[in-house]
Formats: sequence, C-alpha cells, structure tokens
Amino acid sequence: MEKHFILATAGHVDHGKSALVKALTGTDPDRLPEEKARQITIELGFAHLQLSAPPSTINSQLSTFCIGIVDVPGHEDFVRNMIAGVGSIDLALFVVAADDGWMPQTEEHLQILTYLGVRRAVIALTKSDLGKIDNVSAQIRNQLRDTAFAHSPIIPTSVRTSEGIENLKSALAVEFSTVQPQRDIGKPRLFIDRAFTLHGIGTVVTGRLSNGPLRRGQNVIVQPQNLEARIRSIQSHGSELESAQPGMRTAISLPDVPIRPSGIERGNTVTTAELGAAANTVDVVLEKSARLSRPDPAARPLKSGSSAHIHFGTDRVGAKISLLDQDVIEPGQCAIAQLRLESPLLAFVGDRFVVRDSSEQNTIAGGVVLDVDGNRENFRSTAQSQFLKTRASAIDDVDLRISSQLTRDGFAETTGLLIKSNSSADQIANALTRLERDGQIVLRGEIAAAAPHWRDLIARTTALIDVLHKKHPEQRGLDFTKLRAELNIGSDALLAAIILELTGNGFVRAENKIARSSHRPSLPREILPAAEKIRTALAEKPFDPPSRKDFSGDRHLQALRFLIEQGKIVELNSEIVLLRDAAEQMRTAVAEFLSKHGPATASQLRQKIGTSRRVIIPFLEYLDRVGVTQRIGDSRQLRETKSAAVALR
Repeated sequence: MEKHFILATAGHVDHGKSALVKALTGTDPDRLPEEKARQITIELGFAHLQLSAPPSTINSQLSTFCIGIVDVPGHEDFVRNMIAGVGSIDLALFVVAADDGWMPQTEEHLQILTYLGVRRAVIALTKSDLGKIDNVSAQIRNQLRDTAFAHSPIIPTSVRTSEGIENLKSALAVEFSTVQPQRDIGKPRLFIDRAFTLHGIGTVVTGRLSNGPLRRGQNVIVQPQNLEARIRSIQSHGSELESAQPGMRTAISLPDVPIRPSGIERGNTVTTAELGAAANTVDVVLEKSARLSRPDPAARPLKSGSSAHIHFGTDRVGAKISLLDQDVIEPGQCAIAQLRLESPLLAFVGDRFVVRDSSEQNTIAGGVVLDVDGNRENFRSTAQSQFLKTRASAIDDVDLRISSQLTRDGFAETTGLLIKSNSSADQIANALTRLERDGQIVLRGEIAAAAPHWRDLIARTTALIDVLHKKHPEQRGLDFTKLRAELNIGSDALLAAIILELTGNGFVRAENKIARSSHRPSLPREILPAAEKIRTALAEKPFDPPSRKDFSGDRHLQALRFLIEQGKIVELNSEIVLLRDAAEQMRTAVAEFLSKHGPATASQLRQKIGTSRRVIIPFLEYLDRVGVTQRIGDSRQLRETKSAAVALR
C-alpha cells in the first residue's frame, strides 16, 4: 500500500532549496522564465518523491511513501507565496546553508511553521562542501532549542558533490514512517494554489486535498464565491484517478467554471455543499511569538483595532483585528480576538493561520480558529466571552468544543454539530456519548442539549401544561404552536425531542397538543350554561344552524372550543358548526343518495337534506376533506375507494 504526504521546503533565499528538491527528485521546481533569469524562487514549485519505508517498518500493508513536494520562495518579498505553500503539510524540509548559517528569513520561516502547527521537520544543512558544518550545526541546534523542531535530524548535503542526498532521503523516510497520514473525516477541502486553463480540458485547479476524498463526477462548491461545479477528471502526480484521498497533491478538472476574474483563483477552496458557506467574521485566539524582540518591527505590540493580512490555506485576506478584553498583545502573549474579514473564508474550528502586518513586510502573529460563525454584535457578551475562553483553554479537545457550544446555545441538532470543524463524525459521536455518560449533556432524538438547559425546558413545558389545565380544564392540552412561542423554539427537532421526553413520562400527545395523561377535559361550572345554550341553538335547526358568530363572548367561545375538541360539534369552517348527530345524518343522506343515483350537484343534495346553500357548500367541502366525496366539475361523487358502507362509518 501507499501512504500520501506533503513535504514543503522552508528557509532563507539562496540557501539552495530548489536545487535540493531537484537533487532529490530530478525535477526542477523553478518553472518560470523570471525564476530562471533571477535564479531565485518566486512562485510555488512542485515535485514528486517516492520513498520506500525503512526496513523496520515494511510489512504486508505498507511499503511506499508518495510525497508531494512544495518548494517555496525564500526571499522576503515573496513570503505571501511561501505561506500559501506550507499551509497544509505533514513535514517541513528546513534548509540552512553552511556558508550563511541562520538568517532573517530562516527565522521568519521558523515562526510561520510554528504558527501553522507544523510539528515535524528534517533540517538540510546545504552547501556542506564549503565546510563549517559543525559550527553551523551547533548554531542551528541552538536556534531550534525550545521549539517543536529541537530534536529534528540535521543532515549535511551538497548538491554539487551529491554528498548527503541519500542520507537525506533516508532521514525523510524515517520521519514519514512515524507521521500519521491525513485523516479522512468526510469533509473534503482542496485549497487551490494554482488555477489555469488547458486547451480541450478547460479549467484545472491544483492543491493539497485535506479532510476527505473527492471523486470523478462529484458535484462540488468553490468557496467563497459559492460556485457550483462538477469534477470531470482527477490526477495526482500525473496519474489519472477515480478518486483522490486526503493527503494527496491533487489536480482536478472543473470545466464549467472559468478562472479569475469572474471565477476560480488561488486562495479559493473546493469543497462540498453540506459544509456550508464561507464566513466574514471568525473568533480566534492569537499568539505573538516569544522569539520576537526589539528592534525587529514584527515585535511591536499588536493593538486592538489594527488592520492586518490573514494568511489562511492558500488565501490572503485583509482584516480588522478586535481583541476581546485587552488593548495589545506583546511578544510571548496570547489573546482572544475577532477577525473582521474583507472577504469570506471557509474556515474550520481548529484551523491555523498566520497574521502579517498591513504593509506585508512582517509576520506579526499566528492563530487558531475558535468560532467560525462569529457575530460582531455579541462578541463581548458574557456568554460568547466565556465560550471563547473555554475553547481557547484546550483548543483540540472535542469534548470541550461540544460542551462549550451547548453551554452557550443550550442545545444543537446533532446533524450539524461541529460540521465546520476538523473533528470527524466518529469523534463527535464518541464525545457526545462521553458527555452524556458524565451527565453534562442530554441526548434525545436529533438533539444534544446542555443538561441544565434541558431540565429547564422540561420544567417550563410541564409548568405551561399544568397552568393550562388549571385555567382551561376544557382544553385537551397545550397547543404546540403556543409551546413554541412560550419557549421561543425555532427548531422542529427540539420540539419533537421535548414531546418525546414528556410522552414517555406521564404525558400524552393528541394531534398537535400535549397534556398530562391524567387530564380529562371538562368545562368549569360557570361555563356549562353557555355550552347548553349552544347545543340547544344548534338542535333547534340541526341542518340549518345559526351562524357561529351568534355564539360571541368569552364563555361561549370557551364552551364552543371545548365541544369541538370533544367531538360533540363538527366544525365545517369559521362560520358553520353542526351537532355531531346532525353531521352524521347529513353524511349518511349524501352517501346513500350518491350511491343510488350517482354524481349529484350541490343543489340536488341540498334539496335531499333540506338545508340551505349557506350550509351545503361548506358541508360538501368538509366531506371532500375527510375522503367521503370528491368534486368533479359542479358535481360530487363518492370516492372510488369509498363504498357507501365505508362512507357511513
């Protein structure tokens, strides 16, 4: 089997990164005429390296590492391109030249890798044929002290003599043998680093595929433009594929979408519709490296209200930074902030990014996304502030991500919970199980709720039902519409979960109402005369009753509603009601007439029953609704599935 990884170079200009890639792969990553002329890397370059796993790791399931290499510029003028190349990698090939040693861009690249959460690197000490290997190695080791790369192997190399190239390959193979491949969490994102048009093919985009697979023929969305597209073909390192897996360097053909200015460009993301839209506002935690020191301009305090550039994935967008509860961030400090972006990004909770100043001269901070649905109005609210501080305390803790959201929001529908995060469905499900077992949350149907919020909802619903039973004993139960309004419930799933909970614990549902199982509707003593008056009035002219408007007044309305709910009165429309016996007699007469004579008009049926047009029209419409009759032109006939006997039931 094969494992797929992405390796990116990093290091100061003219330290031999591109030459080293060519020595490793045989491919010159510098492809632009300007790069050839200036002999420096300007744009991202790409190559492919295939390595065998070290002998100690070879088994029947694993033998080959397929490595996509991204070669990045080292010049300070092209840091933007460098960040686009290292935004989603498995391992860094950190390059330091023996003649120069540690240089300014070496340091800036180290900070960028650290901000982006890169934890593994192999250090290539290039130009080793020039000597000073021991001194520069000691310098590198000192500079890497207290970083994630402190114990990274340092491999002397020379592309001129080929010294150390095989050693470097071996070191890379050893490192990759302990790196976990990109996880498939079913949430594919391809961060586009190139977009171009090929004759006869159309638009092609390339990038590193993360978080989930893409397949040929699949419908996708290009964000942030929300452009719909369909994948015609997929390649990885020149090979045609039916599907690309996470961790692959991937090229896909999207012939239906143009490239910029009206379509795709570097920085866009190819994904799927269910992951939702890009966001203009995200809440984050920012970190300013403790390695920054005066007089480095990057060490200046980062002030709340500052404008900056956010480098995320392969994109760069302008943003205004608002700090939550402090005025500045000094080197070595962290702070919660809100990024108010000039253009939207499809970010996930847990994604990392780099911050450069508005002049694009200095890398000033890095950060991690805490909330992808930031709100400018409630950023400093107590609930949001506590939510963000809780998440920032353990950024990668899935349990905490869920519990913090439920504490803030009260509940969430499980199908959409953490959909825009780097947590998989299995991780989320397992976290929900743990949180429920620990009593922190309640799971009911499609709903996950914070335990205190759930108990409050059930208690409030119970109280509403009890109050209704006391004030209006004639009503069957609490109407769902009123329950929604009283509890401010907009979610159908939440309402269904509440009803399900109650019906299993001493309550009963009747159509769109809920009541205690012990409740028996009854009219209050003072309402009984009104009910008797209504029954008497309807009985006097059973087939041509008085208008419903004649029963005005609160007591009459209360009595009428009770009689309708109890089935003693049939409601035809807002104007006409009938005694149940009268309605049954009329239905029997209609069914018998139609069964014997066939289709009949409203006038014929009115004469048969001895009622008025005011009553017969709504009555026939009622029979249509309950499935006894059906209208054909101006006539009614029995429904074909209804015999006369069935119709009389």
